[in-house]
Amino acid sequence: MRTRAIFRTVLLLAIAGVLSSAHALTQEELVAKIQAAGYAQVSDIKSTAEGVTAKAVKNGKAVTLVVDSSGRVKERN
Repeated sequence: MRTRAIFRTVLLLAIAGVLSSAHALTQEELVAKIQAAGYAQVSDIKSTAEGVTAKAVKNGKAVTLVVDSSGRVKERN
């Protein structure tokens, strides 16, 4: 039983490591992802507890964005 629990823990940690590295984006990839979502003038990119934040413009309106750990681009209210 103990061996099975250890194996399961190691497997989960390995999967988490692979998923984390898969979602790690370079700054250029991040800007491209934000631009592909329809935003322009991407600036002030910062890593925060909630994800990566950035300032951008969409339809002439300045917005603050959050790109979460799964890569979703959302406007911050």
